[in-house]
Amino acid sequence: MTRLEQEGEIAADYLEGLLDIADLDGDIDMDVEADRASVSIISDAGSRDLQKLVGRDGEVLEALQELTRLAVHRETGDRSRLMLDIAGYRAQKRTELSELGAKAAAEAKSSGEAVRLDPMTPFERKVVHDAVKAAGLRSESEGEEPQRFVVVLPA
Repeated sequence: MTRLEQEGEIAADYLEGLLDIADLDGDIDMDVEADRASVSIISDAGSRDLQKLVGRDGEVLEALQELTRLAVHRETGDRSRLMLDIAGYRAQKRTELSELGAKAAAEAKSSGEAVRLDPMTPFERKVVHDAVKAAGLRSESEGEEPQRFVVVLPA
């Protein structure tokens, strides 16, 4: 078992325990994407209950991800970059942010001026940076957390 697969197993065990405590139904799906473990909680019975674990604007999801990373760190002694998704929230967000990044890149290309976006989480900024890079432009993050934002630079 690779280190990332081990991280996924530890995370899955931790999250299953949390689901049991909260009396929520959900299946755990593990994968390895882009050199990091990826764990998803999904449900066939409708994701309404799981939305409680996502929270407003993904705030609860972010907190659960950090707790899960701490659980992995406690077991392995290594810092984890594990990504957690619940009820497809992050997957949907990734699609929306990729479109936002492409749109901002197109605007910067056509106007020749930098485009500043609203503050975002580190995950959100990373997705936008990747979309801008795919569009052939450069971007950078500015500001201090939690008001850090992406600036798309013209060619």
